[in-house]
Amino acid sequence: MDELIEHQYLTFTIDGEYYAVGVGRVREVLEYTKITKLPKTAAFMKGLINLRGAGVPVIDLRLKFGLPETPITRDTAIVVMEVAGEFGKVVVGALADAVHEVVELDDKTMEAAPRFGTRLAAEFITGVGKKDDSFIIVLDIDRIFNAEETAVIVETAGATAGA
Repeated sequence: MDELIEHQYLTFTIDGEYYAVGVGRVREVLEYTKITKLPKTAAFMKGLINLRGAGVPVIDLRLKFGLPETPITRDTAIVVMEVAGEFGKVVVGALADAVHEVVELDDKTMEAAPRFGTRLAAEFITGVGKKDDSFIIVLDIDRIFNAEETAVIVETAGATAGA
């Protein structure tokens, strides 16, 4: 069963491009809900949502990727996932323009992360999958944030744990 999950990815779009994260990292997908903004946080840190009594930090991957801020539509969703870093694991929500489906990508349909352009992109892209005529950028969610950014996320999540 673990082997089956290993090749399954939740797909979503950001700025018209397809992205994916392994289903083993995804806790749930939520409809967009009110986000409580936090003062003096990084631009990509949108704030907190209340998830069954726990504060979950929400990030905007568009801003993290250097794109314009996510416009909120009826399709906007929050992908709640577990991110691991040097400070341990933390649950985080990521804004997506729309969430699509779970797809299976194996070695035959996956290529290594491209090595052209900036080194930064290759650091957090696991690979590029192909489905039908589309490319799906598979993210390594643990490597999207540097140590300082992960510390901010952990601190934000921890600040609400005692509340």
